[in-house]
Amino acid sequence: MFKFIAKSSLTYFVFFRMNIVFDFDSTFISTECLDELVKITLKGNPKKVEIIEEFERITSEGMSGKLPISESLEQRLKLLNGNRGHISILIPRLQKQVSPSILRNRKFFKINNERIYILSAGFKEFVVPVVSKFGIAPDHVFANTFTFDVNGNITGLDKNNLLSQNGGKIKQLKELGLKGETCIIGDGYTDLELKQAGLANKFYAFTENVLRDNVAKGSDHVTPSFDEFLFINKFPMTISYPKNRIKVLLLEKIHEQAVSTFKREGYNVEYIEKSLSEKELAKKINNVTILGIRSKTNLTRNVLKEANKLLAVGAFCIGTNQIDLEFATRKGVVIFNAPFSNTRSVVELALGEIIMLTRDIFRKSTMLHNGLWDKSSSASHEIRGKKLGIIGYGNIGSQLSVVAEALGMDVYFFDLSEKLALSNATKCKTLRELLKKSDIVTLHIDGNPGNRNFIGENEFRQMKDGVIFLNLSRGFVVDINALRRNLENGKIRGAAIDVFPDEPESNYQKFKCELSGFDNVILTPHIGGSTEEAQENIASFVSSKIIDFINIGTTSLSVNFPNLQLPEVKNAHRLIHIHQNVPGILAKINNTLASYNINILGQYLKTNEEIGYVITDISKNYNKSLLKELKEIPQTIKLRILY
Repeated sequence: MFKFIAKSSLTYFVFFRMNIVFDFDSTFISTECLDELVKITLKGNPKKVEIIEEFERITSEGMSGKLPISESLEQRLKLLNGNRGHISILIPRLQKQVSPSILRNRKFFKINNERIYILSAGFKEFVVPVVSKFGIAPDHVFANTFTFDVNGNITGLDKNNLLSQNGGKIKQLKELGLKGETCIIGDGYTDLELKQAGLANKFYAFTENVLRDNVAKGSDHVTPSFDEFLFINKFPMTISYPKNRIKVLLLEKIHEQAVSTFKREGYNVEYIEKSLSEKELAKKINNVTILGIRSKTNLTRNVLKEANKLLAVGAFCIGTNQIDLEFATRKGVVIFNAPFSNTRSVVELALGEIIMLTRDIFRKSTMLHNGLWDKSSSASHEIRGKKLGIIGYGNIGSQLSVVAEALGMDVYFFDLSEKLALSNATKCKTLRELLKKSDIVTLHIDGNPGNRNFIGENEFRQMKDGVIFLNLSRGFVVDINALRRNLENGKIRGAAIDVFPDEPESNYQKFKCELSGFDNVILTPHIGGSTEEAQENIASFVSSKIIDFINIGTTSLSVNFPNLQLPEVKNAHRLIHIHQNVPGILAKINNTLASYNINILGQYLKTNEEIGYVITDISKNYNKSLLKELKEIPQTIKLRILY
């Protein structure tokens, strides 16, 4: 079916039997070109919206087979008041709208252009300039042509052109008389008709840009990307595996920005608004490559055992204590979180609650809702000059420190790790020291299991009388019953709690808490980071980190993998080897490569206590026996081929 040619030290395939016939609109290119052209011609037209809607309706009916193609073209051209100048504007726009999977396989087209054809009901005036960039010659492009008047205005189309007629693609392909195996790649009903007419061996319904159900049902294969076509036919491709076969499972109503990012990348995305139980997730995770969760979903060992294809997990939050990190690492699953993206949101909530509690706003608001007026200044204070004690001086605690100081507060902090004090903040040597000094105590520690009941009866006893207490970290780090007792006896003047030991799995479920009913306690449903801005930032950050890992192998800011920041390389294959961290593995990898006479263009190694992460770029084509030997190296966890 194919032969080899050598180029730039890599090996490529060239077909000598298979003819590939492409549709243009919504296949080779991601849009309908006439639809784009009419938008250009209507600039400043007061009826622009109505005309465009009508134009797109006619296009859709023509592409789905509801309207004969000749009638569809005729109706649209009547609405099109265009000229050569408009076409000149259109062409560079279209050159930027080539379908992503077509674009990344540009080299494939240039090498195999003798057997690639464009068959379109579109127009040569804009088709040829786009496909010529891919090495496709004008005589391999079969499309309609416009007619123009002496002033360059579009007057219609050449009706002698076969493609202007009903059944035009069938007539044109018959006339072309291609020899050997022929396949059709397209999105429209007229493309399907070519297979039905017996003019093609196979029809591939191209769905990267649009899915037409009746076209997909009649196809030999639904093809979400050109990568998929190359993969199933065992042809060389720029990437090692079709992105449409990479399944992404997103839980817990992760922000739509993540959904759109993964879909734009070409991945197969499933979105579920709620968390799943261990049993449900263990069943669902089969064949999932990327998993996205928030704080309610527990990724346990039992779940991970069922994860046969899992490569990466995104915790779309700060904490990762809901994930069995040790077992995930042993399985070669990389974990990313969002340590910075919602920092500002949590800080703003903490400050707002500090002000409300210090001014006694919440209690007075409750009284007013109950019909009682209290305008007195009793128990109402400014935050300026108050001593703020921050427990946990990480990303949130340190930013809170800076903002609180700007509002005139005296800031003290305590952290088990050595942290640099920002601005005029004072580091306390012990927790006891901080508790005794602070008028307000706010908790910002992580979800380490060792932090359970970090603040209990003994710690409350060490605080000032009339202290204000906040917990916006993890529910289990505070003894709730001890907090209640100290609210009842007046030790604590007011509290704000955003996290709880037991939280509902989804919104609008009933919730009970020992702190309910206090008019000096602000209860919020774990919303510290729940602002639109924070969730969008988290979605963007985590999804981009995962995509970089899948596409390039970069592990920068991973929670559990050695951190490597890598460039993308051209004209090379990238192999990723994940192994248990024992001496000698790198030498075995390189000896294996040497035995196949493969030259290393670049190599990167980083380890942590658990694993070694090796990325090797090679310039020579490899075969399956090489991959088999690399996988069989002792202590190998995973081997990936990126491109």
